[in-house]
Amino acid sequence: MSTSYDGLQFPIHPENHKPSTSSTGKQIIAEALATVDHQSSVDALAEKNWRKHYPKYFKALVTNGIREQANAIQIAEDGLRKAHQSFEFYRHEQKYVLKDVMLLPTETLHTFKLQGSSQAAPEWYVPYRGQKLQGQALLDQVAIWLAAGIIEPSHAEALNAAMAHPEWFDLSDRNMVLFGAASEAGPLTWLAKWKANIIAVDLPNSRVWNKILSTVQQGNATLYAPSTTQLAADTPLDILTEQLGANLLTQTPEIAQWLAQKPETLDLAAIAYLDGEKHVRVAMAMDAIMQYVSEHKADSSLMFMCTPTDVYAVPEEVISASAEKFQQRSQGQKLLTKSIETISRSHFFQKNLHNLIASDNGQHYGIADCLVVEQGPNYALAKRIQQWRAILARHQGQHVSINIAPSTTTHSVTKNPLLKAAFSGASLFDVEAFSPETTNAIMAALWIHDLRNPNSAANPEVKLEHPLELMMEGANHGGLWRVAYLARTALPFAALYGFAADKLPLDKVIQKFKK
Repeated sequence: MSTSYDGLQFPIHPENHKPSTSSTGKQIIAEALATVDHQSSVDALAEKNWRKHYPKYFKALVTNGIREQANAIQIAEDGLRKAHQSFEFYRHEQKYVLKDVMLLPTETLHTFKLQGSSQAAPEWYVPYRGQKLQGQALLDQVAIWLAAGIIEPSHAEALNAAMAHPEWFDLSDRNMVLFGAASEAGPLTWLAKWKANIIAVDLPNSRVWNKILSTVQQGNATLYAPSTTQLAADTPLDILTEQLGANLLTQTPEIAQWLAQKPETLDLAAIAYLDGEKHVRVAMAMDAIMQYVSEHKADSSLMFMCTPTDVYAVPEEVISASAEKFQQRSQGQKLLTKSIETISRSHFFQKNLHNLIASDNGQHYGIADCLVVEQGPNYALAKRIQQWRAILARHQGQHVSINIAPSTTTHSVTKNPLLKAAFSGASLFDVEAFSPETTNAIMAALWIHDLRNPNSAANPEVKLEHPLELMMEGANHGGLWRVAYLARTALPFAALYGFAADKLPLDKVIQKFKK
Protein backbone atom coordinates (compact mmCIF):
# COMPACT_ATOMS: atom_id res chain seq x y z
CA MET A 1 0.00 0.00 0.00
CA SER A 2 1.52 3.31 -1.07
CA THR A 3 1.25 6.20 1.40
CA SER A 4 2.94 9.45 2.37
CA TYR A 5 2.68 8.70 6.09
CA ASP A 6 5.77 7.91 8.13
CA GLY A 7 6.13 6.19 11.48
CA LEU A 8 3.51 5.49 14.13
CA GLN A 9 0.02 6.70 13.23
CA PHE A 10 -3.60 6.39 14.24
CA PRO A 11 -5.45 4.05 11.85
CA ILE A 12 -6.10 5.81 8.56
CA HIS A 13 -9.72 5.77 7.39
CA PRO A 14 -9.88 3.97 4.01
CA GLU A 15 -12.38 6.43 2.51
CA ASN A 16 -11.20 9.90 3.52
CA HIS A 17 -7.58 8.81 4.11
CA LYS A 18 -7.47 10.67 7.41
CA PRO A 19 -6.79 9.31 10.90
CA SER A 20 -9.77 9.06 13.24
CA THR A 21 -8.67 9.59 16.82
CA SER A 22 -12.17 9.43 18.33
CA SER A 23 -13.05 6.17 16.60
CA THR A 24 -9.80 4.55 17.68
CA GLY A 25 -10.13 5.82 21.24
CA LYS A 26 -13.67 4.51 21.50
CA GLN A 27 -12.65 1.11 20.20
CA ILE A 28 -9.76 0.77 22.65
CA ILE A 29 -11.85 1.81 25.67
CA ALA A 30 -14.75 -0.39 24.53
CA GLU A 31 -12.44 -3.39 24.22
CA ALA A 32 -11.00 -2.71 27.67
CA LEU A 33 -14.55 -2.74 29.07
CA ALA A 34 -15.91 -5.62 26.99
CA THR A 35 -15.14 -8.48 29.38
CA VAL A 36 -15.95 -6.68 32.64
CA ASP A 37 -18.90 -4.45 31.62
CA HIS A 38 -20.54 -5.43 28.35
CA GLN A 39 -23.16 -2.68 28.37
CA SER A 40 -20.67 0.12 28.96
CA SER A 41 -18.56 -1.32 26.16
CA VAL A 42 -21.52 -1.26 23.78
CA ASP A 43 -22.42 2.27 24.87
CA ALA A 44 -18.87 3.48 24.31
CA LEU A 45 -18.85 2.22 20.73
CA ALA A 46 -22.22 3.86 20.10
CA GLU A 47 -21.27 7.18 21.73
CA LYS A 48 -21.91 10.00 19.25
CA ASN A 49 -20.18 12.79 21.17
CA TRP A 50 -16.98 11.16 22.38
CA ARG A 51 -15.12 14.42 22.97
CA LYS A 52 -17.75 15.58 25.45
CA HIS A 53 -18.81 12.33 27.10
CA TYR A 54 -15.58 10.33 27.28
CA PRO A 55 -15.22 10.87 31.09
CA LYS A 56 -18.21 8.56 31.63
CA TYR A 57 -16.37 5.62 30.08
CA PHE A 58 -13.05 6.29 31.75
CA LYS A 59 -14.91 6.33 35.05
CA ALA A 60 -16.46 2.97 34.11
CA LEU A 61 -12.95 1.55 33.70
CA VAL A 62 -12.11 2.52 37.27
CA THR A 63 -15.46 1.47 38.74
CA ASN A 64 -15.17 -2.00 37.24
CA GLY A 65 -11.51 -2.20 38.11
CA ILE A 66 -12.32 -1.58 41.76
CA ARG A 67 -15.00 -4.25 42.04
CA GLU A 68 -12.74 -7.19 41.32
CA GLN A 69 -8.96 -7.27 41.51
CA ALA A 70 -8.84 -9.49 38.43
CA ASN A 71 -10.83 -6.87 36.52
CA ALA A 72 -8.04 -4.32 36.84
CA ILE A 73 -5.62 -6.77 35.22
CA GLN A 74 -8.13 -7.84 32.57
CA ILE A 75 -8.87 -4.24 31.60
CA ALA A 76 -5.16 -3.48 31.24
CA GLU A 77 -4.50 -6.60 29.16
CA ASP A 78 -7.47 -6.08 26.84
CA GLY A 79 -6.90 -2.35 26.43
CA LEU A 80 -3.22 -2.70 25.60
CA ARG A 81 -3.78 -5.59 23.22
CA LYS A 82 -6.41 -3.63 21.31
CA ALA A 83 -4.17 -0.56 21.18
CA HIS A 84 -1.23 -2.50 19.76
CA GLN A 85 -3.52 -4.12 17.20
CA SER A 86 -5.04 -0.77 16.22
CA PHE A 87 -2.15 1.63 15.68
CA GLU A 88 -0.25 1.53 12.43
CA PHE A 89 3.37 2.06 11.50
CA TYR A 90 4.48 3.31 8.09
CA ARG A 91 7.91 2.85 6.57
CA HIS A 92 9.07 3.07 2.96
CA GLU A 93 5.44 3.60 1.88
CA GLN A 94 4.36 0.33 3.49
CA LYS A 95 1.86 -0.08 6.33
CA TYR A 96 2.39 -2.38 9.31
CA VAL A 97 0.43 -3.06 12.47
CA LEU A 98 2.21 -1.69 15.54
CA LYS A 99 2.31 -5.11 17.21
CA ASP A 100 4.53 -6.32 14.36
CA VAL A 101 6.84 -3.32 14.14
CA MET A 102 9.71 -4.90 16.06
CA LEU A 103 10.07 -7.49 13.30
CA LEU A 104 11.05 -4.85 10.72
CA PRO A 105 14.63 -4.56 9.46
CA THR A 106 16.36 -1.73 11.30
CA GLU A 107 19.25 0.65 10.88
CA THR A 108 21.92 0.63 13.57
CA LEU A 109 21.92 3.33 16.21
CA HIS A 110 25.37 4.23 17.54
CA THR A 111 26.09 5.46 21.06
CA PHE A 112 27.87 8.70 21.93
CA LYS A 113 29.21 9.10 25.47
CA LEU A 114 29.70 12.40 27.31
CA GLN A 115 31.05 12.75 30.84
CA GLY A 116 29.92 15.64 33.03
CA SER A 117 32.63 18.01 34.26
CA SER A 118 31.56 18.39 37.90
CA GLN A 119 33.03 16.50 40.83
CA ALA A 120 30.32 17.64 43.24
CA ALA A 121 28.68 15.13 45.53
CA PRO A 122 25.01 14.34 44.88
CA GLU A 123 22.68 16.74 46.64
CA TRP A 124 18.90 17.07 46.80
CA TYR A 125 16.73 20.00 47.76
CA VAL A 126 13.33 21.30 46.70
CA PRO A 127 13.11 24.75 45.08
CA TYR A 128 9.91 26.29 46.40
CA ARG A 129 8.75 29.89 46.19
CA GLY A 130 12.25 31.31 45.98
CA GLN A 131 13.78 29.04 48.62
CA LYS A 132 15.88 25.87 48.51
CA LEU A 133 14.19 23.60 51.02
CA GLN A 134 16.36 21.02 52.77
CA GLY A 135 16.49 19.37 56.18
CA GLN A 136 14.01 20.68 58.73
CA ALA A 137 12.64 23.32 56.37
CA LEU A 138 11.69 20.62 53.87
CA LEU A 139 10.28 18.37 56.59
CA ASP A 140 8.12 21.28 57.75
CA GLN A 141 6.87 22.02 54.24
CA VAL A 142 6.02 18.36 53.62
CA ALA A 143 4.02 18.41 56.86
CA ILE A 144 2.20 21.56 55.70
CA TRP A 145 1.30 19.96 52.36
CA LEU A 146 0.10 16.84 54.15
CA ALA A 147 -2.05 18.75 56.64
CA ALA A 148 -3.59 20.76 53.79
CA GLY A 149 -4.49 17.62 51.83
CA ILE A 150 -2.18 18.57 48.96
CA ILE A 151 -0.30 15.26 49.17
CA GLU A 152 -1.20 11.81 50.44
CA PRO A 153 0.48 10.31 53.54
CA SER A 154 2.44 7.82 51.41
CA HIS A 155 3.87 10.71 49.39
CA ALA A 156 5.02 12.44 52.57
CA GLU A 157 6.54 9.18 53.82
CA ALA A 158 8.46 8.74 50.57
CA LEU A 159 9.88 12.27 50.66
CA ASN A 160 10.82 11.91 54.32
CA ALA A 161 12.53 8.59 53.58
CA ALA A 162 14.49 10.21 50.75
CA MET A 163 15.64 12.92 53.14
CA ALA A 164 16.76 10.27 55.62
CA HIS A 165 18.80 8.44 52.98
CA PRO A 166 21.07 10.87 51.11
CA GLU A 167 23.12 7.87 49.94
CA TRP A 168 20.22 6.88 47.68
CA PHE A 169 21.03 9.81 45.39
CA ASP A 170 24.38 8.46 44.22
CA LEU A 171 23.10 6.89 41.00
CA SER A 172 26.43 5.78 39.58
CA ASP A 173 25.05 2.21 39.68
CA ARG A 174 21.86 3.02 37.71
CA ASN A 175 21.31 3.22 33.96
CA MET A 176 18.34 5.51 33.50
CA VAL A 177 16.61 5.76 30.14
CA LEU A 178 14.69 8.99 29.59
CA PHE A 179 12.20 8.91 26.72
CA GLY A 180 11.72 12.61 26.07
CA ALA A 181 14.85 13.49 28.02
CA ALA A 182 14.49 17.25 27.57
CA SER A 183 10.91 17.26 28.85
CA GLU A 184 10.15 20.30 30.99
CA ALA A 185 8.59 18.10 33.67
CA GLY A 186 11.32 15.46 33.53
CA PRO A 187 14.15 14.62 35.97
CA LEU A 188 17.14 15.32 33.68
CA THR A 189 18.41 18.29 35.69
CA TRP A 190 18.53 16.23 38.89
CA LEU A 191 19.91 13.03 37.41
CA ALA A 192 22.73 15.13 35.96
CA LYS A 193 23.66 16.09 39.56
CA TRP A 194 23.35 12.56 40.95
CA LYS A 195 26.06 10.71 38.97
CA ALA A 196 23.47 8.80 36.95
CA ASN A 197 24.23 6.99 33.74
CA ILE A 198 21.68 8.81 31.60
CA ILE A 199 20.53 7.19 28.37
CA ALA A 200 18.77 10.08 26.69
CA VAL A 201 16.24 9.58 23.92
CA ASP A 202 14.80 12.68 22.31
CA LEU A 203 14.14 14.19 18.91
CA PRO A 204 17.05 14.96 16.57
CA ASN A 205 16.76 18.68 17.20
CA SER A 206 19.60 21.10 17.92
CA ARG A 207 17.66 23.08 20.54
CA VAL A 208 16.69 19.89 22.39
CA TRP A 209 20.20 18.49 22.38
CA ASN A 210 21.79 21.76 23.33
CA LYS A 211 19.70 21.63 26.51
CA ILE A 212 20.56 17.98 27.20
CA LEU A 213 24.28 18.35 26.50
CA SER A 214 24.72 21.55 28.49
CA THR A 215 22.79 20.11 31.44
CA VAL A 216 24.89 16.95 31.57
CA GLN A 217 28.15 18.76 30.90
CA GLN A 218 27.63 20.98 33.96
CA GLY A 219 26.86 18.02 36.20
CA ASN A 220 28.57 14.85 37.43
CA ALA A 221 26.59 12.31 35.38
CA THR A 222 27.43 10.37 32.23
CA LEU A 223 25.35 10.73 29.07
CA TYR A 224 24.75 8.02 26.49
CA ALA A 225 22.97 9.32 23.40
CA PRO A 226 21.84 7.68 20.15
CA SER A 227 23.00 8.73 16.72
CA THR A 228 22.57 7.31 13.25
CA THR A 229 26.26 8.03 12.59
CA GLN A 230 29.39 6.98 14.46
CA LEU A 231 30.75 10.06 16.22
CA ALA A 232 34.26 10.58 17.54
CA ALA A 233 34.69 11.26 21.25
CA ASP A 234 36.09 14.74 20.53
CA THR A 235 33.23 15.82 18.26
CA PRO A 236 32.50 19.53 18.92
CA LEU A 237 29.27 20.36 20.72
CA ASP A 238 27.86 22.33 17.79
CA ILE A 239 28.17 19.19 15.65
CA LEU A 240 26.72 16.97 18.37
CA THR A 241 23.57 19.05 18.64
CA GLU A 242 22.94 18.38 14.95
CA GLN A 243 23.83 14.68 14.99
CA LEU A 244 22.38 13.23 18.18
CA GLY A 245 18.86 11.98 18.76
CA ALA A 246 16.29 9.44 17.70
CA ASN A 247 12.61 9.92 16.89
CA LEU A 248 10.29 7.81 19.04
CA LEU A 249 7.56 7.94 16.38
CA THR A 250 9.61 7.00 13.32
CA GLN A 251 12.57 5.06 14.78
CA THR A 252 10.57 2.96 17.24
CA PRO A 253 12.14 -0.43 16.41
CA GLU A 254 15.64 1.05 16.18
CA ILE A 255 15.38 2.56 19.66
CA ALA A 256 13.96 -0.66 21.09
CA GLN A 257 16.77 -2.78 19.69
CA TRP A 258 19.44 -0.25 20.65
CA LEU A 259 18.28 -0.44 24.26
CA ALA A 260 17.69 -4.20 24.34
CA GLN A 261 21.28 -4.82 23.27
CA LYS A 262 22.71 -2.95 26.26
CA PRO A 263 24.12 -5.34 28.87
CA GLU A 264 23.23 -3.16 31.86
CA THR A 265 19.99 -3.27 33.83
CA LEU A 266 17.83 -0.40 32.61
CA ASP A 267 15.36 1.92 34.34
CA LEU A 268 12.96 3.06 31.61
CA ALA A 269 11.12 6.37 32.13
CA ALA A 270 8.20 7.32 29.86
CA ILE A 271 8.18 11.10 30.20
CA ALA A 272 7.83 12.30 26.60
CA TYR A 273 4.91 14.64 25.95
CA LEU A 274 3.44 15.98 22.71
CA ASP A 275 0.29 18.00 22.12
CA GLY A 276 -3.02 16.55 20.96
CA GLU A 277 -3.19 13.24 19.15
CA LYS A 278 0.62 13.06 19.02
CA HIS A 279 0.58 12.45 22.76
CA VAL A 280 -1.26 9.16 22.23
CA ARG A 281 1.13 8.19 19.46
CA VAL A 282 4.24 8.89 21.51
CA ALA A 283 2.69 7.04 24.47
CA MET A 284 2.17 4.03 22.21
CA ALA A 285 5.72 4.30 20.88
CA MET A 286 7.14 4.33 24.41
CA ASP A 287 4.88 1.45 25.37
CA ALA A 288 5.99 -0.65 22.41
CA ILE A 289 9.64 0.01 23.24
CA MET A 290 9.17 -0.72 26.94
CA GLN A 291 7.35 -3.94 26.16
CA TYR A 292 10.10 -5.08 23.78
CA VAL A 293 12.95 -4.18 26.12
CA SER A 294 11.18 -5.82 29.07
CA GLU A 295 10.71 -9.03 27.10
CA HIS A 296 14.43 -9.13 26.32
CA LYS A 297 15.64 -7.71 29.64
CA ALA A 298 13.31 -8.92 32.38
CA ASP A 299 15.22 -7.01 35.08
CA SER A 300 14.29 -3.64 33.54
CA SER A 301 12.20 -1.28 35.66
CA LEU A 302 9.53 1.09 34.37
CA MET A 303 8.67 4.64 35.43
CA PHE A 304 5.62 6.77 34.65
CA MET A 305 4.26 10.05 35.96
CA CYS A 306 0.48 10.32 36.19
CA THR A 307 -1.54 13.48 35.86
CA PRO A 308 -3.84 14.56 38.70
CA THR A 309 -6.48 15.53 36.11
CA ASP A 310 -7.59 11.95 35.58
CA VAL A 311 -9.96 9.50 37.26
CA TYR A 312 -8.61 7.24 40.00
CA ALA A 313 -9.61 4.74 42.62
CA VAL A 314 -8.85 6.30 46.00
CA PRO A 315 -8.82 5.16 49.64
CA GLU A 316 -11.98 5.48 51.70
CA GLU A 317 -10.31 8.14 53.86
CA VAL A 318 -9.95 10.47 50.85
CA ILE A 319 -13.68 10.30 50.19
CA SER A 320 -14.41 11.03 53.85
CA ALA A 321 -12.16 14.09 53.71
CA SER A 322 -13.90 15.39 50.58
CA ALA A 323 -17.33 14.81 52.11
CA GLU A 324 -16.28 16.59 55.29
CA LYS A 325 -14.99 19.54 53.28
CA PHE A 326 -18.36 19.74 51.50
CA GLN A 327 -20.25 19.71 54.80
CA GLN A 328 -18.00 22.30 56.43
CA ARG A 329 -18.31 24.95 53.73
CA SER A 330 -18.97 28.47 54.94
CA GLN A 331 -22.48 29.89 54.65
CA GLY A 332 -21.23 32.36 52.08
CA GLN A 333 -19.73 29.61 49.97
CA LYS A 334 -22.89 27.50 50.25
CA LEU A 335 -25.12 30.36 49.13
CA LEU A 336 -22.86 31.40 46.28
CA THR A 337 -22.23 27.92 44.91
CA LYS A 338 -25.88 26.92 45.27
CA SER A 339 -26.96 29.99 43.32
CA ILE A 340 -24.44 29.32 40.56
CA GLU A 341 -25.38 25.63 40.48
CA THR A 342 -29.07 26.52 40.09
CA ILE A 343 -28.49 29.14 37.40
CA SER A 344 -26.21 26.78 35.47
CA ARG A 345 -28.69 23.90 35.80
CA SER A 346 -26.23 21.90 37.90
CA HIS A 347 -23.42 22.33 35.40
CA PHE A 348 -21.22 24.10 37.95
CA PHE A 349 -20.32 23.16 41.53
CA GLN A 350 -21.59 19.62 41.47
CA LYS A 351 -20.96 17.78 44.71
CA ASN A 352 -17.93 15.50 44.48
CA LEU A 353 -18.35 11.73 44.24
CA HIS A 354 -18.72 10.47 47.80
CA ASN A 355 -20.11 6.97 47.27
CA LEU A 356 -17.95 3.95 48.01
CA ILE A 357 -17.52 0.83 45.90
CA ALA A 358 -17.05 -2.59 47.46
CA SER A 359 -14.12 -4.64 46.19
CA ASP A 360 -13.73 -8.40 46.32
CA ASN A 361 -10.76 -7.89 48.64
CA GLY A 362 -13.12 -6.81 51.41
CA GLN A 363 -12.14 -3.14 51.14
CA HIS A 364 -14.16 -0.15 49.98
CA TYR A 365 -12.75 2.46 47.62
CA GLY A 366 -13.99 5.73 46.22
CA ILE A 367 -13.43 7.46 42.91
CA ALA A 368 -11.65 10.77 42.43
CA ASP A 369 -12.93 11.98 39.07
CA CYS A 370 -10.66 14.89 38.24
CA LEU A 371 -10.85 14.61 34.46
CA VAL A 372 -10.91 17.98 32.74
CA VAL A 373 -13.04 17.68 29.60
CA GLU A 374 -11.10 20.46 27.89
CA GLN A 375 -7.91 18.39 27.96
CA GLY A 376 -9.64 15.96 25.64
CA PRO A 377 -9.97 12.20 25.19
CA ASN A 378 -6.57 11.85 23.53
CA TYR A 379 -4.79 13.09 26.64
CA ALA A 380 -6.88 10.78 28.82
CA LEU A 381 -6.16 7.80 26.57
CA ALA A 382 -2.41 8.44 26.54
CA LYS A 383 -2.30 8.51 30.33
CA ARG A 384 -4.57 5.45 30.60
CA ILE A 385 -2.23 3.45 28.37
CA GLN A 386 0.58 4.19 30.81
CA GLN A 387 -1.52 3.13 33.80
CA TRP A 388 -2.42 -0.11 32.05
CA ARG A 389 1.23 -0.89 31.34
CA ALA A 390 2.20 -0.12 34.92
CA ILE A 391 -0.53 -2.36 36.37
CA LEU A 392 0.21 -5.22 34.01
CA ALA A 393 4.00 -5.04 34.32
CA ARG A 394 3.89 -5.07 38.11
CA HIS A 395 1.41 -7.95 38.03
CA GLN A 396 3.96 -9.83 35.91
CA GLY A 397 6.69 -9.22 38.48
CA GLN A 398 8.37 -6.10 37.13
CA HIS A 399 9.55 -3.16 39.23
CA VAL A 400 7.25 -0.22 38.38
CA SER A 401 7.39 3.34 39.68
CA ILE A 402 4.21 5.26 38.85
CA ASN A 403 3.29 8.35 40.83
CA ILE A 404 0.78 11.14 40.46
CA ALA A 405 2.57 14.42 39.90
CA PRO A 406 0.85 17.66 40.89
CA SER A 407 -0.66 20.07 38.42
CA THR A 408 2.35 22.01 37.19
CA THR A 409 2.64 25.33 35.40
CA THR A 410 4.66 23.98 32.48
CA HIS A 411 4.57 25.72 29.12
CA SER A 412 2.36 22.99 27.65
CA VAL A 413 -0.25 23.77 30.34
CA THR A 414 -0.02 27.54 30.63
CA LYS A 415 -0.30 28.09 26.87
CA ASN A 416 -3.94 27.02 27.35
CA PRO A 417 -5.54 30.23 28.74
CA LEU A 418 -8.33 28.37 30.55
CA LEU A 419 -5.97 25.97 32.33
CA LYS A 420 -3.53 28.77 33.15
CA ALA A 421 -6.31 30.83 34.74
CA ALA A 422 -7.75 27.80 36.52
CA PHE A 423 -4.39 27.02 38.09
CA SER A 424 -4.07 30.67 39.13
CA GLY A 425 -7.43 30.43 40.86
CA ALA A 426 -6.99 26.91 42.22
CA SER A 427 -6.19 28.12 45.73
CA LEU A 428 -9.84 29.13 46.03
CA PHE A 429 -10.58 25.40 46.43
CA ASP A 430 -7.47 24.51 48.47
CA VAL A 431 -5.68 23.18 45.41
CA GLU A 432 -2.04 24.02 44.74
CA ALA A 433 -0.39 24.14 41.33
CA PHE A 434 3.38 23.66 41.49
CA SER A 435 6.12 25.35 39.49
CA PRO A 436 8.08 23.06 37.14
CA GLU A 437 11.26 23.25 39.23
CA THR A 438 9.39 22.16 42.37
CA THR A 439 7.64 19.28 40.61
CA ASN A 440 10.90 18.16 39.00
CA ALA A 441 12.70 17.98 42.33
CA ILE A 442 9.87 16.15 44.08
CA MET A 443 9.13 13.63 41.35
CA ALA A 444 12.80 12.87 40.68
CA ALA A 445 13.25 12.07 44.36
CA LEU A 446 10.13 9.93 44.34
CA TRP A 447 11.53 7.87 41.46
CA ILE A 448 14.76 7.33 43.38
CA HIS A 449 12.77 6.36 46.46
CA ASP A 450 10.85 3.79 44.44
CA LEU A 451 14.08 2.31 43.08
CA ARG A 452 15.96 2.29 46.38
CA ASN A 453 13.35 1.55 49.04
CA PRO A 454 12.54 -2.19 49.13
CA ASN A 455 9.27 -1.36 50.91
CA SER A 456 8.05 0.86 48.09
CA ALA A 457 4.87 -0.09 46.24
CA ALA A 458 7.02 -0.10 43.10
CA ASN A 459 8.57 -3.36 44.31
CA PRO A 460 6.41 -6.25 43.03
CA GLU A 461 7.33 -8.27 46.12
CA VAL A 462 5.46 -5.75 48.29
CA LYS A 463 1.87 -6.94 48.61
CA LEU A 464 -0.84 -4.52 47.57
CA GLU A 465 -4.43 -5.09 48.65
CA HIS A 466 -5.57 -4.15 45.14
CA PRO A 467 -3.74 -3.54 41.83
CA LEU A 468 -5.19 -0.01 41.63
CA GLU A 469 -3.45 0.89 44.89
CA LEU A 470 -0.30 1.25 42.80
CA MET A 471 -1.59 4.66 41.67
CA MET A 472 -2.84 5.59 45.15
CA GLU A 473 0.60 5.19 46.69
CA GLY A 474 2.83 8.26 46.61
CA ALA A 475 0.18 10.56 45.15
CA ASN A 476 0.76 14.31 44.99
CA HIS A 477 -2.49 15.49 43.43
CA GLY A 478 -2.17 19.05 44.65
CA GLY A 479 -5.40 18.73 46.64
CA LEU A 480 -7.65 17.73 43.73
CA TRP A 481 -8.67 14.41 45.29
CA ARG A 482 -10.05 16.11 48.38
CA VAL A 483 -11.97 19.07 46.94
CA ALA A 484 -15.63 19.43 47.88
CA TYR A 485 -16.82 19.62 44.27
CA LEU A 486 -16.44 17.55 41.14
CA ALA A 487 -13.25 19.17 39.90
CA ARG A 488 -14.31 19.96 36.34
CA THR A 489 -17.50 21.68 37.56
CA ALA A 490 -15.47 24.07 39.73
CA LEU A 491 -12.78 24.67 37.09
CA PRO A 492 -14.63 27.48 35.22
CA PHE A 493 -15.13 29.42 38.46
CA ALA A 494 -11.49 28.89 39.43
CA ALA A 495 -10.51 30.15 35.98
CA LEU A 496 -12.75 33.21 36.36
CA TYR A 497 -11.15 33.94 39.71
CA GLY A 498 -7.71 33.37 38.20
CA PHE A 499 -8.39 35.85 35.40
CA ALA A 500 -9.69 38.43 37.86
CA ALA A 501 -6.96 37.88 40.44
CA ASP A 502 -4.35 39.01 37.93
CA LYS A 503 -6.00 42.41 37.78
CA LEU A 504 -7.89 42.96 41.05
CA PRO A 505 -7.08 42.67 44.78
CA LEU A 506 -9.31 39.74 45.70
CA ASP A 507 -7.83 38.70 49.05
CA LYS A 508 -10.96 39.73 50.94
CA VAL A 509 -13.17 37.88 48.48
CA ILE A 510 -11.30 34.64 48.94
CA GLN A 511 -11.42 35.00 52.73
CA LYS A 512 -15.21 35.36 52.65
CA PHE A 513 -15.53 32.44 50.25
CA LYS A 514 -13.54 30.12 52.49
CA LYS A 515 -14.77 31.19 55.93
